Amino acid sequence: MNSPTKPPKLPTQALAAKIFHSINIMSLFLMITSGLQIYNANPVFGGRAGLHIPPIFTLGAWLAGGRHWHFASMWLFSLNLLFYGIYIFITRRWRHRFVGSNDIQALQKTQNPKRLTYAWHRIIYTSIIPVLLLAILTGIGMYKPAQFPWIVDMLGDWQALRIVHFASVPLVIIFVIIHWRLGQKAGGDKLIESMFW
Repeated sequence: MNSPTKPPKLPTQALAAKIFHSINIMSLFLMITSGLQIYNANPVFGGRAGLHIPPIFTLGAWLAGGRHWHFASMWLFSLNLLFYGIYIFITRRWRHRFVGSNDIQALQKTQNPKRLTYAWHRIIYTSIIPVLLLAILTGIGMYKPAQFPWIVDMLGDWQALRIVHFASVPLVIIFVIIHWRLGQKAGGDKLIESMFW
């Protein structure tokens, strides 16, 4: 007589990870859509005659409205990152989140698909940190140029600052897609769902 097979164990995540991912998705959506509203007021590429984003993809209805939404969601996003950074530092989760020399070796030597997935995940997870910091830094430079002129000077001029800030958006979107895909590859849809509820 065959013994009944145990149902597979469902993935679980810490409450802090669920809160972090939920706030991140919400604040990123608000920042991107309100940022596109700001962009419409004075496009980075081509001046006022440049590419215009359809209103359905923007938030704020006008320049000041877009700015209010953008800066409010920026604080939400930044504080969420800060608190999650403190959390993974205190709980020592950083040891399993960021790339190490063994991950580089795994890419060169291992044939284990799961090990490769985890190695790529840590590489991607680590590589987004400087992009996020640059996005926040350039955002602060555009928000308060009089208080932080060194940020503008660091990139040469105002237009360069705006281009770098705007270029961070597709990089973050690409990260989100790869992060989701690698998570799905590692644990399927159940793992993705466990990140939020």
